[in-house]
Amino acid sequence: MPRTARERLLAGATQLMARDGVAGMGVAELIEHSKVSRRSVYVNFPRGKAELVADATKSAGEIITGVLEKLVQQAPVSSALASLGALVGAHVAGSDYTMGCPIAAATLGRSEAPEASQAARAAFVQWVDLLAGRLEKDGADPCETESLATAIVAAVEGAVLMSLAARSTDPLDRVIQQMVRLVKLSTPIDPKDAGHDS
Repeated sequence: MPRTARERLLAGATQLMARDGVAGMGVAELIEHSKVSRRSVYVNFPRGKAELVADATKSAGEIITGVLEKLVQQAPVSSALASLGALVGAHVAGSDYTMGCPIAAATLGRSEAPEASQAARAAFVQWVDLLAGRLEKDGADPCETESLATAIVAAVEGAVLMSLAARSTDPLDRVIQQMVRLVKLSTPIDPKDAGHDS
């Protein structure tokens, strides 16, 4: 659990961005949600909402990158995708289909928080790089790994939106299944033979 006022504000901003987008996230609601004083917002983020959203995006990006990094270290992408789908599906369904990806929300909030949009871009680049690196290790053509990794990230992000609209994880489940098939076609190494990293 976040303990400091800054940590509570970052966690709260991430949740509200994922639910309401950057434009829909009000400072008053954030204060109530995070259980902090109004003064805490301006002490920790003197440049206001734009700075808060940018820092929340960086924090969320680091957390998600850490999860993805762990998944691809432990298993080939074809196997890691199933675990990723389960985590993302639990997040979406657990919010009663009200919360999407905070990184996508930051991207769409460029007019209010341009630095957050830049942080979102950096997160997407990291995710693609992680997947591309593991795909190459799994035996994919090095000339195709970046394109395949980009397709995976784009497909999952789009599936999250469709799942929110449908109020069901079915779109996400179907996309994960198709991405696993595509990855298996592109990676000749059997996951059982690829081994696990220590």
